[in-house]
Amino acid sequence: MSRDGVSDTRGTPWARNALLTLQTVRDEVVQDPVQFALQVSRRLPNSLSGPAARLLTRTGGFAGGVPAAVGHQILGDDDAARRSGPGGPGAQPGPRARAMLATAALGSDDDAGAGQWLTGVPAADRHAGWYAAAARLDLYRGDLGSALAHAEAHPGNRRLARRLEAERRVLNGYRPEVGPVRRGPAESGRILHVLNSSLPHTASGYAQRSHGVLTALRDAGFQTPALTRPAYPVEVGIPWARGRDEVDGILYTRLLPRRLAGDAAGRLDQYARLLAREVERLRPAALHTTTHFTNALVVRAVAEAFGLPWVYEVRGQRADSWAATRAPEARDSEYYLSFTAREAELAQDADAVVTLGENMRGLLASQGVSPGRLYVCPNAVAPAFLAPPVSPEQARDHLGIDPADLLVGTVSSVVDYEGLDLLVRAVARLATHYPRLKLRIVGDGVALPGLRVLAAQLGIADRCQFTGRVTSAEARWNHAALDVFVMPRRDLPVTRSVTPMKSIEASASARPVLAADLPALSELVQDGVTGTLVAPDDVEALAAGLAGLLDDPALRARLGEAGRRWALSTRTWEQNAATYTRLYADLGIVPTEGNGSAP
Repeated sequence: MSRDGVSDTRGTPWARNALLTLQTVRDEVVQDPVQFALQVSRRLPNSLSGPAARLLTRTGGFAGGVPAAVGHQILGDDDAARRSGPGGPGAQPGPRARAMLATAALGSDDDAGAGQWLTGVPAADRHAGWYAAAARLDLYRGDLGSALAHAEAHPGNRRLARRLEAERRVLNGYRPEVGPVRRGPAESGRILHVLNSSLPHTASGYAQRSHGVLTALRDAGFQTPALTRPAYPVEVGIPWARGRDEVDGILYTRLLPRRLAGDAAGRLDQYARLLAREVERLRPAALHTTTHFTNALVVRAVAEAFGLPWVYEVRGQRADSWAATRAPEARDSEYYLSFTAREAELAQDADAVVTLGENMRGLLASQGVSPGRLYVCPNAVAPAFLAPPVSPEQARDHLGIDPADLLVGTVSSVVDYEGLDLLVRAVARLATHYPRLKLRIVGDGVALPGLRVLAAQLGIADRCQFTGRVTSAEARWNHAALDVFVMPRRDLPVTRSVTPMKSIEASASARPVLAADLPALSELVQDGVTGTLVAPDDVEALAAGLAGLLDDPALRARLGEAGRRWALSTRTWEQNAATYTRLYADLGIVPTEGNGSAP
């Protein structure tokens, strides 16, 4: 057992993992070479990706300006990336360079720019790369039909066309094929959890919640084996992954085939067959999976084949997250409408549906899910947060932060809909009035490079601390170090319904929370009692809310103490275990004496 509670239970299948890695790289490069380059850069430490990106930016108009554009994207300067192009007065890129520049533009979410690069190519000069770029643009906008038509228009894109055709089928009624199965008696009290990702390889809120659920159910007397999607974690850059990991007594099994099927439909069939073999081995009494719908498609098919009940845990709205970075018309696209229809279909078919909050419960009920099958199990705090929190002085000493600073910030995934650019701007507005004000953003994500650029442009780079990804233990120290925890989410469909975990952990750490006044966040922050709510998408309101808290240390202490009482009385995994136990009892499943993760 390691110091992080992790033990390895099976050796690394190096040959299999190497094949999976090579296949993943090939598929990603074929699908979108620019996005692949950006993803690789984000997995590298900034000390490596930064210098490499700066070298790319110095290539100027070489290769049509594509390398320079990618370099600027890695550094987070999308405006500079959009200005990249062929060098020299009046220089015009050729057809191949235009296709690559269109793909690069999509890396900056500039679909209009991508369209301009593509429309400048005469029909007679359009080659396989042009049609592939046009298909990527259509896919970005959610127009699956046009994407497929563009891919099919050139024989050099046969593989891309097959992939798009399969993805369209999956979004429009496809049902995985499980194949023949061997039924047998189920083990009483054993629930097999089917997950996207997990500890120790992913430390996201998703993985933390999954681990909290599993440990709480184990402690309640259930057997809690878990497995993750095929090829995880190899496909996210962990080629040394073992066949199983044990974390705090929870066993996570990896589905690591020699190779993945060639398209989305084939991969669902493969997933279903792999899951069926695990069901034959473990003999669970029920299956329990999470969003998004592809997991549910597989679990439904396998549950029907074995005659088992299944539970769908709706933790987010992926279609709304996708639409959040696009134009408003994206919500009318084929992709968005098909995705949301499939999510509703699977939630309606599940024997029970779990979700995170009352707003999400209402949304699911409006989509036709029977209220009698809906259960709310909110995000909760890990046991480590239940102990009395360290003082801000202790936390700052541990982290090397000046105790005299006024420190505001967040511990979060750094993505656009979190609205952290608003927080950077609010701190810039307050800087002259608060000489000791500092901003600390803990976490990583696609928006992080852009926040660094924005801080420099506003002249407050010296006041901003961007830590990148940290361990769960370090995240707790960072919570405790803050004077104010800030959650400035933008007003979007996804942020209005999905309740995050981050503010609950801040409240458990006795930190006052300043949050955007959105329906989902008002479930977590009681204005004037555990924190402060301000108008969303409003830098002035955010700055005023921050100033009010910074000026009143007694208010900060009172809100923080009330927040901790609220978190410990309403947001623990022990309380959620009681709800899950009732849910399983409604399905005829009760805990047993011999609990554990199962073999």
